[in-house]
Amino acid sequence: MTKIISFESSADETSVAIVEDGHVVLSNSVATQINSHQRFGGIVPEVASRHHIEWITRVLNDALKTADVKPNELDAVAVTYGPGLVGSLLVGLMGAKTFALAHNLPVIPVNHLAGHIAAANFNQSVQYPALALMVSGGHTELVLMRKENQFEVIGETRDDAAGESFDKVGRLLNLPYPAGKTIDEMAHRGQATIKFPTAMAHEDNYDFSFSGLKSAVINYVHHADQKGEQINQNDLATSFQNAVVDALIGRTKRALENFSVKSFILAGGVAANSQLREELTILLNDFSETIFIPVPIRYTGDNAAMIGAAGYWNYKQKIFADLDLNTDPGLDFDLLQL
Repeated sequence: MTKIISFESSADETSVAIVEDGHVVLSNSVATQINSHQRFGGIVPEVASRHHIEWITRVLNDALKTADVKPNELDAVAVTYGPGLVGSLLVGLMGAKTFALAHNLPVIPVNHLAGHIAAANFNQSVQYPALALMVSGGHTELVLMRKENQFEVIGETRDDAAGESFDKVGRLLNLPYPAGKTIDEMAHRGQATIKFPTAMAHEDNYDFSFSGLKSAVINYVHHADQKGEQINQNDLATSFQNAVVDALIGRTKRALENFSVKSFILAGGVAANSQLREELTILLNDFSETIFIPVPIRYTGDNAAMIGAAGYWNYKQKIFADLDLNTDPGLDFDLLQL
């Protein structure tokens, strides 16, 4: 059995976890900074970095204690080196390298996006080839995996990510940050009374666009304000969320029709959205040869357990890094040349 301790600090969550054989979570300690960033309506990079420094040792000790694992029982140290905020990434990276040096353990470099996808193994084992819909605050991508630990982007957002559009609409409606969960709850109380656009619905590709939708919502709200009209925020949330989910479902359906895969993975922070999960479940009923594997909700947000899962993939392929490993804030998967 391979035990990997993993570090994640790419944005505003400080996390350390211990994962066994890539799918058994022995511990997953997470310190969130939501309260510190709410008043700003988003993450403030310098504030995030300072909090990571304050919490990294505490979550490390908590992860070891909860798992009841000694450092000499570990096989490797996995760490997120990108993408993310450079200051935040540096704290986790230095913590991981220091721990590895102190205990003579190899360092495994992990792509944060691969971590989100690898967390599907906490639900059930992924069968290949597989297709993943990665939906978060910074990324919206359709990723083809012909085999384990191989990623090719077949479609991505041209502008805003889906999660980013949720937060921008949330700020417009004066909702607490992050707004995704609140909008999801409001959407279940409202009616789809407003027809917002679904961008690129008829284009011959797998890409997404959410900036036009965001602008349409802003214009609708500003127009109502100018006329002195009262907006039903629940109806607006329903209409907005329907447009986001329609875009995600439409491109996913097209990809599933054109790529024969054994597994379909839903990953990333927006994967916790209940409407998206429900509609993907219905969609996958039409693809009987494909298993739907949504990442468990508790692992959809940023956490170190998912980094341990992806780290195990790298460990099996002997993908290690020297102690001069640096951050790569703009790291992404390669685009598939269609």
